[in-house]
Order: sequence, then C-alpha cells, then structure tokens
Amino acid sequence: MVIFTVNKYKLTANLQAINHTNYDNATLLRYNFVKALQECRSQTLELLTQVNEESFCCQVHCDFSPVGWHFGHIAYAESLWLLEGCADENSLFPQYRRLFAADGLPKNQRIKLPSIENTRFYLDAVRERVLDCLEVADVEANARLWWFILQHECQHCETVAFILQLMQRNFQQLESKQFLIGCKLAEEVQFHASIADEMIKIPSGQFVMGSDSIDALDNEKPSHSLYLDSYLIDKYPVTCEQYNLFMAAGGYENPLWWSGTGWEWLQSAKVKAPLYWDAQLVDKNHPVCGVSWYEAEAYAKFLGKRLPTEAEWEKASSWDAEFNCSRIYPWGKTEPMEDFCNCNAAISQTTPIDTYHSGKSPYGMYDALGNVWEWTDSWFTAYPGFKYYPYKGYSQVYFDGQHRVLKGGSWATRSFTLRASFRNWYHPHVRQIFAGFRCAK
Repeated sequence: MVIFTVNKYKLTANLQAINHTNYDNATLLRYNFVKALQECRSQTLELLTQVNEESFCCQVHCDFSPVGWHFGHIAYAESLWLLEGCADENSLFPQYRRLFAADGLPKNQRIKLPSIENTRFYLDAVRERVLDCLEVADVEANARLWWFILQHECQHCETVAFILQLMQRNFQQLESKQFLIGCKLAEEVQFHASIADEMIKIPSGQFVMGSDSIDALDNEKPSHSLYLDSYLIDKYPVTCEQYNLFMAAGGYENPLWWSGTGWEWLQSAKVKAPLYWDAQLVDKNHPVCGVSWYEAEAYAKFLGKRLPTEAEWEKASSWDAEFNCSRIYPWGKTEPMEDFCNCNAAISQTTPIDTYHSGKSPYGMYDALGNVWEWTDSWFTAYPGFKYYPYKGYSQVYFDGQHRVLKGGSWATRSFTLRASFRNWYHPHVRQIFAGFRCAK
C-alpha cells in the first residue's frame, strides 16, 4: 500500500520505486493526480505573486472579470465538483458561492473581492481537503472529472496572464501617450522573402480528428475519421515582419481585403495594428500576436490565401501518415517541454517561429503548439456523437454560430491543456487573447 502525506503544497510519498509493474492502476492514477495537481497549483501561486491588491480587483476590460475573481473561481469550482459533487461534502465557504460562481454576479460586479491573503487561504483550504479526499476517492470512476478540474484551473490562469498583459499595455499607453506601432510607410518597406513564407503540401486522404483520451474535454470527443482534399498550409505562423507589410500597404484602410462584417468591426474598433504590436519584433521573426479573426482573415485575403479550417490545421499538426494515426503532440507522445515548444509561461513572451526544430509535425509544420493561439476558419460546433460533460454550459452553449475555433495554445498555455486536439473558441472580434494565425491555400 502507498501512503501519501501532503503538507500544504509539498508532496511526499514512498514512491521511489514506483513503476507500472509494482502498483495497480488506481494507485498510479492517484499518484499522477496528486503530482499534476501540485505542479499546476505551484504555477498558479507563482502567478498570484505577480498581482498586487490594486490590480487584483481591477476590471481592465468589460469582457473579462478581474484577475482576483479568477483565482477565487478556481477554488470555488474545485470545491463544487470534487468536494460537494464527488465527496458529498458541504461547501467550505458558502459565503463565496454567488461571488465566484460563473453564473453568479455580472462581470462588472465582481470587483468587491476578498483580499489576496484571504483568497490564498481559500485556495489552500479547499486544496487541502481535496487532497484528503483523493486518498480514499474512487479515482478510476471519476478520473475524467479530476482531469477536467485540473484543466479548468489552467484555462483560468491563462486568462489571468493576458489580463495582466492588458494592464501592462494600458500602463505603457499612459506613460508614452501612445503604444508602439512601428509601421513604416509603404514606399519604405523592403519585405524580404524568408523561411516564414514557406508552405507545405498536405496530401488528400483520411485522418482521425479529435480525441477519446480520458483527459480530453467534451468538445474534443468523440474522435472521428475525416477526409480532406489536398491543400497547402503555412509552415510557420505569420510573423510580425510579414504582417508589417500588410500594415504598411494600408491594410487597415482598404476595404478590399475585409469581409463586410470585418470592415464593419474595423470602423467601430478603429484599430491600426495588432493589440500587442511591438515595433522591436518586426524584424525578429516572432509570430504576430493580439489579432482578431477579422484581422487574420483580411491579411490572408491580402496575400491571396485563406485561413485553414480547424480540420486542416489539426491534420497538418498531428497526423502521422506512416503509422496511420494521430499524434497527441506534433512531435509524438513526450509531454511538452522546453525542447519542443514555448509554453507554461517559461519565457513569458513569444519566441521566433523557427526556434523549436524538435517540435515540428510529421508533415513539417513548425510552432503548432505554444507561442500563439491560431485562428481557424471554422465555427465552433459539436462533433458527431457529442455528449456534454460535466455540464451543458461548458461547451454546448457556445455551439451558437458566433464563435471561431482557435488551435495550438500560447506561451501562457500550460502543458495540461496543450495538445493537437484541444479546441479553444472566441468571438471573431476578440483580440485580447494571445492569438495569431497561419494561412492556407
């Protein structure tokens, strides 16, 4: 029998000799859960140290809650599903239910929050009880829910990351009176062909899309076979250098490149550059970051290309034709690490698109996971045979024909939610997330 001892967030266990032959599946699963929960929470608490009391309660954008709410919501969801739902326990902090429930207060009323210290206590108290319950829980029966809650924490922490980035950007604007644009006049632009212009040909044929893995979220299931005609897709995400050509050529002033809804959005938004545009990155082969779907669509049309569908993106990033199977990650089964991609906020910014040679897909697609999310041309819809989990409000309510799919993850995405089958979704006008794109033909 394996004895687990948990002291706050430091795990100790007599598992020095653990392997798949010495222990049963339940023991291994329990150990993996504890290890993953601890690793994820360590990153969450590190993120919390980057926040002061003023920014903790500040709503920086009307579409997003204050960062402090996200930390409290993480504890609330963990208590709701793992303690109240699985262990049939009473809520440890019933006074927080309305405040931190996703369907509680409107976002603009979530500014009256407990202090950072009290929120940390909330996180700690719930987690301590969760780990106690994990000692005796039927982990095999509830494995999917445990993985869901882990990924739920990861997703909210990525939201915190880009909210903090928005705060930093707003501060820079106040300091400098304007944000860095750095776009050169069209006659001054000398756009040099580079590796970023390369496209790869994906042959026609069947591939398996989605995932049936225990950690796959409901919208990734079920996996299914799909036939695609041959197509071309960019080997790399679109870079700042490439996007600068579009800007310098008057891309934001010419309706020729924009769809009707895109041009209407542009007239209202009155933007002239990506949200996180930095002139210092224009010539450094970093992916463009902070663009809406409309901007990505306009750029693609400017070049006589288009955005890939999510199926085209997923096949190019994960299908291994030699073995007739989809890979979890473009490079194989090894979990994401610094040799393969830019994730886990390890660098806390974008990296050049050709940095991770070991992370390319079987077809040779680079930078598919991490760095920046990538817009696709697809609306977020259910796969054939979809069944919601653990509640309708997680994915199903967003199958409304109003959300576009993004793939791949960003530099702030944690490894637990980083895989080729993972699907993100946002309204096409959103540009606050760490999003870029690549093109197809």
